Amino acid sequence: MSALLTETFITALLFGAVTAGVPLLLAGIGEQISEKAGVLNIGLEGMMLVGAYTGFCGAYYLNSFWLGFLLGGLGGISVAILMVLFCVRLGLNQIVIGIALTLGADGLTALLHHFQFSRTYPRLSSVETMVIPFAGAIPFLGEAFFQRHPIVYFSIVLVFLLIWIFKKTYIGLNLQAAGDVPAALDVTGVSVVSTRTWAVIATGFLAGIGGAFLANVGAGLFVPFMTGGAGFIAIVLAMLARGNPTWVLYGAGLFGVSLSLTTALQVAGFNIPTDVVQMLPFTMVILMLILLGRNSYLPAALTLPYVRGER
Repeated sequence: MSALLTETFITALLFGAVTAGVPLLLAGIGEQISEKAGVLNIGLEGMMLVGAYTGFCGAYYLNSFWLGFLLGGLGGISVAILMVLFCVRLGLNQIVIGIALTLGADGLTALLHHFQFSRTYPRLSSVETMVIPFAGAIPFLGEAFFQRHPIVYFSIVLVFLLIWIFKKTYIGLNLQAAGDVPAALDVTGVSVVSTRTWAVIATGFLAGIGGAFLANVGAGLFVPFMTGGAGFIAIVLAMLARGNPTWVLYGAGLFGVSLSLTTALQVAGFNIPTDVVQMLPFTMVILMLILLGRNSYLPAALTLPYVRGER
């Protein structure tokens, strides 16, 4: 038991929690934007996976983590554009299209990886970090929270920026109206289709950056199917957050801890089967749905295509 209280174990646990939690946070708040506008983005997993692939390729071939994150975001947008075309513009079933896009992304990235990297499995160099003065030297917490890549700090700032946007700006009001009463938004002269389009594109960009973080910072390489259900966990976080990005932050941290537990326990010398520990995040999803599912808030027009003139 004393091994669980050592600085090495706690640091490994918290460091891994942040590394695993940031992709969930970025994808989760992205999904929250889509859901507010009335689009259930089941294709989030595919956006993360394509973002992981294009982000890794960008960082590897262009020798720049920042260009890697940019290309990761653009990769996520490429899938989001298909979601916009089929679901927002043509009004097809959001769940069916989202699943199809995820399956397509799984196959496409695995195929591209096979032709490019299957024999070499290249890895990226160590990631650059930004050390917060004084805070970076705090025992237990400094290395885990205050000696990280700038994207980690960006994701935290983004949470509070979105809180302000949702509550204090016309953008937030339009997003909520597009999800709750799209006909009323249309009457004011604001296009429901355009609002939903930009919401889904924003989701794709954030999910793609989350995927790029997973590949470039978390693993240092791209592996087929490496998202491992992270996109679906992010969807659950967004649904249970009741429209509040802060709860997505808390949920991402909680799931991050469960995902990093395997490595931390191995550091502490515990011989627990990896498969058992890897079940924890999905077990937590089930428990959270049972305990909190009834209290979740979902927009009234979520998954419903908008046709102008219909009520």
